[in-house]
Amino acid sequence: MIRLSSTGRDLVLGTFVVLLAGCVLTTISSDDVPFAFFQPAVPRLRQAVQGELTRHLAAQQAATLKELANASVEPAVFKQPLVLQSLTDPWAGIATLEQQGQGIANLARAGSQALPALIAALETGMDRAPAAPLTVHFPSEREPEEFLTTLIVTERAAHRLREQALRRLSPEERQFLFDHAASLVQRFTPQVSEIGDETMAQLDADRRFLRLIGEQVDYHSLAAAALVVAQLADEAWLQQLKEAFQGRPAVAVNPVGVTGTVLLMKETSDGLIVIGGPGPNRYELDQKIAVVIDLGGDDTYRGAIAAATDVRQGVSVVVDLDGNDVYQPSPLGLATGRAGVGLLIDRTGDDVYDLAPGSGGTGFAGLGILLDLTGDDQYKGTKFTQGAAVGGLGLLLDQAGSDTYTSFGYAVGFGGPLGVGAVIDAAGNDRYQCGGRDPSSYNAVEGPDRQPDDPLFQYDCFGLGAGVGTRIFTRDPEQRAKSLAGGWGLLIDLAGDDRYRGSNFSQGAGYFFGAGLKLDLAGNDEHVAARYGLAAGAHWATGLFVDYGGNDRYTSTGPFYNGGAAWDHSVMVGIDAGPGDDQYDLQGSDGLGLADRQAWSLFLEEGGRDRYRVPRGMGTALNASLSGFFDLAGEDEYALVPPSGLGRRGNRQTLVDSAGALFQDR
Repeated sequence: MIRLSSTGRDLVLGTFVVLLAGCVLTTISSDDVPFAFFQPAVPRLRQAVQGELTRHLAAQQAATLKELANASVEPAVFKQPLVLQSLTDPWAGIATLEQQGQGIANLARAGSQALPALIAALETGMDRAPAAPLTVHFPSEREPEEFLTTLIVTERAAHRLREQALRRLSPEERQFLFDHAASLVQRFTPQVSEIGDETMAQLDADRRFLRLIGEQVDYHSLAAAALVVAQLADEAWLQQLKEAFQGRPAVAVNPVGVTGTVLLMKETSDGLIVIGGPGPNRYELDQKIAVVIDLGGDDTYRGAIAAATDVRQGVSVVVDLDGNDVYQPSPLGLATGRAGVGLLIDRTGDDVYDLAPGSGGTGFAGLGILLDLTGDDQYKGTKFTQGAAVGGLGLLLDQAGSDTYTSFGYAVGFGGPLGVGAVIDAAGNDRYQCGGRDPSSYNAVEGPDRQPDDPLFQYDCFGLGAGVGTRIFTRDPEQRAKSLAGGWGLLIDLAGDDRYRGSNFSQGAGYFFGAGLKLDLAGNDEHVAARYGLAAGAHWATGLFVDYGGNDRYTSTGPFYNGGAAWDHSVMVGIDAGPGDDQYDLQGSDGLGLADRQAWSLFLEEGGRDRYRVPRGMGTALNASLSGFFDLAGEDEYALVPPSGLGRRGNRQTLVDSAGALFQDR
């Protein structure tokens, strides 16, 4: 069995052999996966600053940590160990968060053959490591029949694991999980303050959905089903399959909904297997087709693309080997795990994904995986797209190319309750945008007369690496007890000069027992946030943002909380690591180390000649909180800084606020 340690970095490999229809499934050898780990920033920066916090603010930090220790008794269900660790032991929890993220990044860099281990790492972060994952033993013979047999065996093995996962559910409960996924996509909200009959019915249904997943579904087996089909991402196998079917004559009659050349169709007990030819094809997909493999051409896919349209369809796979393709799914209709597993692999080409709500590597009582190996791709989403999950796993992994990701919200690495959602991009100069459509509830309080064309008008994102729960904000203790703790949202970019733009709650953001993580490992990047961005969050949340290198620029549309900004019992750490020369232009916001209402936050700038235009924050603590700002090296320019009776923030200054804040430039 493949397991990942709590750091997500060590593979422990056992051997499983399963005989199915005369074929063998075994595990991958660790020799098949190259590992060259990125160096973590949190441990070395902890060593550099923890002593200063203890020396200057020991009593204040102890008081804040005592308040945070109440996380275990705050009303909410489905709290994740990862979040509770960060709230009760911030340094250890944040270090674990970074280590798990870096382990996932290294698995992404290892190539498509490491996809099963990457999925296992994400699930381990949610404290639910998959059971008995099996790896396909690919045939030594390169005859088409051998490849077809492998497909049938793999699909059958995944279906059996899926059936094992749901064995304790009645038919009605299975149907409820499938149907309620659509309701979650339409109605999910981070906070409820007015509860009528309709709202209470929705909350009760949400709790039932999550309890079925958490208590009755054998989720370990469900995740193992995803690991089985994920083996089909092996690039050598895909190339051999293409060569084996090249030149095969077309079938006489195409399946319904498929135009263009079809080289094979095979009816199985789990659905139809279709292999399309090297020219352009059009696929209108439904539950009758379980597996599609297309050899090439500029293809168009519509409908349920690696997604189920019926609760009976537990596993769906689409593999496109070549061409500039267009994907136009139905809602919850592309690489969507919905009481099962959906896997889409696109091997080459500049592709366009027009993503309806609930699609694009999403999981709702299931696991949805989208893997794009090469090409400059466009991911155009609405909401709940691109690595989003509630009660499951959603993964979008793009291995190469300069890509564009756009969405309205709950997207691009969104982890809702019992969900882990991740977007991982391994290479290229990429563009990320989330928000800009759905007005924020803060407008009603702070600017009821503002219109959308007002620069101060606020929109929500809840994405770009955000973990979010549902907080019931009423005085009724029975109602508050129905609150749902958030999951884990990740956005990891391994290389390239990237641009990020997010509305409220984005980029390593957390809300109500959610954990957000954003890691950018290389490049000269631009990070643009709004309210609660760049390791910022509220209400018992945790978040980490790290940019590991490059000359970076940070800006914000405001109005509050950017860069290690924590509110109401939250723990947030923002880091710019390495010696790059960075610019911080937060004139419309505050942060870079700000904590309020029994919260704990840090912003750490490791080195370089940096320029600061930050009128508020930079080591500010309010209402029994602890916060610190550290610039550890370089001759910096403090062009605009907060006014302070403690002294001017500047080079080689240490300023201590007895309320619980520390500014230090070395």
